[in-house]
Amino acid sequence: MIKAETYIKKELVDELRYVSRLMKSETNLEKKIYYFSAAYGITSRTFRYVFSRDVLLADLVLNICYQKLSERFNLIRSGDTTVTIDDDVCDKLSEGLDLLADLFEKEEPIQEALEILLTISFSVSGPGNYLKEKGLLKL
Repeated sequence: MIKAETYIKKELVDELRYVSRLMKSETNLEKKIYYFSAAYGITSRTFRYVFSRDVLLADLVLNICYQKLSERFNLIRSGDTTVTIDDDVCDKLSEGLDLLADLFEKEEPIQEALEILLTISFSVSGPGNYLKEKGLLKL
């Protein structure tokens, strides 16, 4: 029988990769953001079964990323087109989720993946987009 911790870690890694694949295959932006929300859903469930400060930190960052993306999408839907969410943003988010899954699987530090995800989601805010336009923030 597989230990609970091993099983739950495998489920976390598999789910993050699955979310990434869903985002890559989807063309609808709203649906991509919806799928992204599943990433913090799995981290939230994971740390409730097997507590880990890394998973808790990932959950917090993924939740913030989702909030930023959702906020920008709602602004775009209401007619504010000053900052957009282009395909590159969604592609980079998928890559960030894949990296996070890889690091969890290898039991290596996850800071790089979280920094990437947070930077990408910050890029769709007003200040983040401004820095991106200036060339100071790179995805």
